[in-house]
Amino acid sequence: MTAENEVIVSTEHLSRRFGDLVAVRDLSLEIRRGEIFGVLGPNGAGKSTTIRMLCGILDPTSGRGTVVGFDLARGAEQIKARIGYMTQRFSLYEDLTVIENLRFYAGLYGLAAARREDRVRFSLERSGLASRRGQIAGTLSGGWKQRVALACATIHQPPLLFLDEPTAGVDPVSRREFWERIHALAEAGTTVLVTTHYMDEAERCHRLAFIFRGGLLDVGTPTEIVARRGLRVAELEVDDAVPAAARLRQLPEVDEVAHYGHTLRLATVGGVDPEALARAQLGAQVRSSRAARATVEDAFVSMVRSEGA
Repeated sequence: MTAENEVIVSTEHLSRRFGDLVAVRDLSLEIRRGEIFGVLGPNGAGKSTTIRMLCGILDPTSGRGTVVGFDLARGAEQIKARIGYMTQRFSLYEDLTVIENLRFYAGLYGLAAARREDRVRFSLERSGLASRRGQIAGTLSGGWKQRVALACATIHQPPLLFLDEPTAGVDPVSRREFWERIHALAEAGTTVLVTTHYMDEAERCHRLAFIFRGGLLDVGTPTEIVARRGLRVAELEVDDAVPAAARLRQLPEVDEVAHYGHTLRLATVGGVDPEALARAQLGAQVRSSRAARATVEDAFVSMVRSEGA
């Protein structure tokens, strides 16, 4: 098996129960080296439970799997030593400086003393943190805290990095810079598993898994997942947008109508032309229309609503 096709995460029928609650059911996944793999789902879908199992923190109720070459049931400690983990909340020590946090995590991950300072120095330079090495972490802005958290999570060069809602509460510029760093890590061979509610971030992933009520709805590239939903989308400028949207939602061909300022975004199923449908139903109310690209967000909303119904 070539390095780029090396399987880093593999699960077969993985499930987890909490009493009568089935948090994850029959989850089978395969994630390869260097992939940025996104896990999407509404709150309570089972994303966090899945990550906790893959990190070796939570034992599966049934099923099996391997992570970075170690069995989930027997190799939890070996898995923990070979992964990086970054949460949506700043979980570092806010009363320590940036460099003190890096040194602490280098020691926590078991880096030898001879190598530790080299890794700390490299992480400071690569993350653009050298000028802030002496700053107390708690005084940093959200974007800078994010940089420190990522540097700490990768200081031991793990082959697998878990990112749990990593950009929540971070400004758009910092989010873009963060994703540039994530793609650089993946290009160098690190596998990244990320959960996110930002659909534009989901489109930055190589592949995605949609999870709902503990089960896997779909897996594939963003393009594949969107294509499989078979949606057609148009953006409409209409008079009296609220009643117009309510009227369109009554039609069986309509999957979703959403407001974007003064624009309605209309998604249809079954190959129905959304522009023609809108004009047939609303007539002169439609001031203008244009075809639009179906997105991962369109597919996600469609899938969740269909399964929920």
